[in-house]
Amino acid sequence: MAARKDIDGSAGVPALYGAELRFQREAAGLTLQQTVEGSFYGVSLLSEIERGTRRMPADLARHVDRLLGTDGFFERRCEDVRRARRGAHAGYFAQVAEVEPRARSIERWSPALVPGLLQTEAYTRAVIHATHPMDQPDEVEAKVAARVRRAAILDNPRTPEYWVVLHESLVLQPFLSRQDMAAQLARIRELAARRRIVLQVLLWNAPTRPFLKTDMMFMQFADAPPLLYTEGAYHGQLIDDPALVEQYHKAYDRLRAAALSPEASLAMIDAAAEDYRNGKQPD
Repeated sequence: MAARKDIDGSAGVPALYGAELRFQREAAGLTLQQTVEGSFYGVSLLSEIERGTRRMPADLARHVDRLLGTDGFFERRCEDVRRARRGAHAGYFAQVAEVEPRARSIERWSPALVPGLLQTEAYTRAVIHATHPMDQPDEVEAKVAARVRRAAILDNPRTPEYWVVLHESLVLQPFLSRQDMAAQLARIRELAARRRIVLQVLLWNAPTRPFLKTDMMFMQFADAPPLLYTEGAYHGQLIDDPALVEQYHKAYDRLRAAALSPEASLAMIDAAAEDYRNGKQPD
């Protein structure tokens, strides 16, 4: 029988859940492959669940409970893991936050707000105050901290490859004070200088009006089909239908082709940031 390893009681819910799953699997004398046989899932997913980096789907939890004879334990507890992984993120965004760190590339069209991964803390706070004005200070700080943790994926010098197209208004129409806007544009410029993002700006009169209000985020993975995420102020949808993802991506390609070049876009960013620093409204 497998020896139960001591589990750090300070570990998060996903880590504790994964450690118990591994113990029960090994106690039953099963390999990862043997455990997923008869389910619709692969070894890599189960391995990530045991490491606490992925969430257990409910149907896989039921399969594991039947196989290991754990009397519904993993099905009952998988909702706890879902809530823990959600953290301060909105419920509709929780699954995106879970898979985003595994993305090989991310492509983003943002017509209304600077994308979360690129936001300064001041920008994030302004978004929260605008969309959830009744949030208490501790709720605001939890959301800001969650956003900062998400942005850490850009500290990796290789992955994900991140390509973003911003609407011109996000550069030229101040959402924050002029000094905070200068800092936000400087953050974007710094990421581009470190080769962590490719940036383009779409001018207000570009011939792509049907998609000007549709926020789109495409994620490509090394070991899974691509995903599309679209969102509004209080809702979001993760789309995995291959035909629909492809159709939207073709529209994104047309939109990207209509945008300024990366070089011209960064020149606009630099000029606008300088104007903000000097207390001027960019042209």
